[in-house]
Amino acid sequence: MLTTNIYADQSLKLNLKKEMKIEFNLSSPQGLLSTLQELRQTVESVGKATFKQWRSHIQRPEFLSSALNLAEYLALRRHDLRSLQAALMPWGLSSLGRIEARVIPNLDAVIATLEIICGSQSSQHLNRPPIEFFFEGDRLLEQHTEELFGQSPPQRRVRIMVTLPTEAATDYEMVREIIQRGANCVRINCAHDTTESWERMIDHIHRAEQEIGTPCKVMMDLAGLKIRTGQVLAPLNKKRVFKGDHILLLRCEPELESEVGESIPSPVDYFQTCCTVPNILDLLAVDTPVYIDDGKIRTRVVDTQYPVPDEQPGLLLQVTHASPKGVKLRPEKGLNFPNTVLPLSPLTEKDLSDLDVVATHADIIGYSFVQRPADIELLQQELDKRSVERRSQPAIVAKIETAIAVSNLPELIIYAAGKQSFGVMIARGDLAVEIGYQRLAEIQEEILWLCEAAHVPVIWATQVLESLVKNGTPSRGEMTDAAMAERAECVMLNKGVFIAEAITILDDVLTRMEAHQLKKTPQLRALHSW
Repeated sequence: MLTTNIYADQSLKLNLKKEMKIEFNLSSPQGLLSTLQELRQTVESVGKATFKQWRSHIQRPEFLSSALNLAEYLALRRHDLRSLQAALMPWGLSSLGRIEARVIPNLDAVIATLEIICGSQSSQHLNRPPIEFFFEGDRLLEQHTEELFGQSPPQRRVRIMVTLPTEAATDYEMVREIIQRGANCVRINCAHDTTESWERMIDHIHRAEQEIGTPCKVMMDLAGLKIRTGQVLAPLNKKRVFKGDHILLLRCEPELESEVGESIPSPVDYFQTCCTVPNILDLLAVDTPVYIDDGKIRTRVVDTQYPVPDEQPGLLLQVTHASPKGVKLRPEKGLNFPNTVLPLSPLTEKDLSDLDVVATHADIIGYSFVQRPADIELLQQELDKRSVERRSQPAIVAKIETAIAVSNLPELIIYAAGKQSFGVMIARGDLAVEIGYQRLAEIQEEILWLCEAAHVPVIWATQVLESLVKNGTPSRGEMTDAAMAERAECVMLNKGVFIAEAITILDDVLTRMEAHQLKKTPQLRALHSW
């Protein structure tokens, strides 16, 4: 493993073999050259070994070079290269900060320049990679993005995706305006509405495409496993949950309280609700965190065998976080279990039924609760069963919602993109609850980098311009978030009253930012403010 230490003499220690440790002085070009040559050799060797393990899962020849680059990027990022980066800058060389899409060509370009500086003609001499090879990764990312979302609009690289509301099944003009304003892809959430409604929405989309002359992809998002609260019982004279309160979590079937938003007062000691996937409760231990309603109520398990008359024992939770004003515990709110591995299939019986329609009509399938490569294989098998209905398979977008999905992301990419068109959605809502809000920005960056190394397009999702979409006025933070979304390949807006205005504003922001930023690279456009 290669490690770096920031010393005054800018030395870098390479532990390339267990029995050998070599130290190079980074203050000289000769030391830099030797360090980079050793690094390249290690990255190439480890990358090829990883790629060899993946090879049997890759059926698409066009994805082979992307998979190899991903393997080399993972090999590179096992090392802390900060001292090396700092040492390269005074020589006017690339600090490797944009290496994601082109690992070996980037290393080769720097090494070739250092050889000229050093006057070196060693046996390891490398020719500078041709320009088309150097930018091959960028071309592949663009190609894979076009396969997923279609051609980019003339004015911007980043696509816009919009979630359709129920009214889109009956209001053609709404769908037409959404596409005319700049939506390149629309999302149908299969957790809502009916198959008949979805088909009417799709008819409206295709009609609008014909009239406007603008293509628009259809993503149908499978509902997936929804772990939620059931009916709520509240102690008499208590309406809100506060920090320090207790909640009794029971087992229940997924029939939810019809009066969503109101608890039923009852002569009970604690707030009570139930988990709509009851077997999860058997996986929880004392001190396990349980989050309710997107983390608005955070709890920990204090008793896994709390006695309940005429029922199986429940879990007693203690509230560790809630608003000082208290939070209403409501039915049909999401339950999250950070740090708990949930051995559950991401495809429910409803999903399997919906796939009969989705596999026929969708250009892209949104896949919730993906955690392991086996989950990708499961959906692919189900699509194969329905492949007689169409000539080509729909693309898959994996929604990254858990820490397990993040850690398995390289394999998820290989299993999915190795067989069909593939993208990744950063589902920032659930992901933030699962990994902690303070880590969201960091993990979001790492997902963007990893996907760029695999030349896989990314969707930037959850609460983008939320205040604008719902209320007509964006917050300052939302505008900055929308601007930063330019580093992804697609940005998703949710449904709301002001969705048309939001599309126009997002289109303008993305177009402006593209003149200044391309992925991680600043674009030095002439400044007009001074």
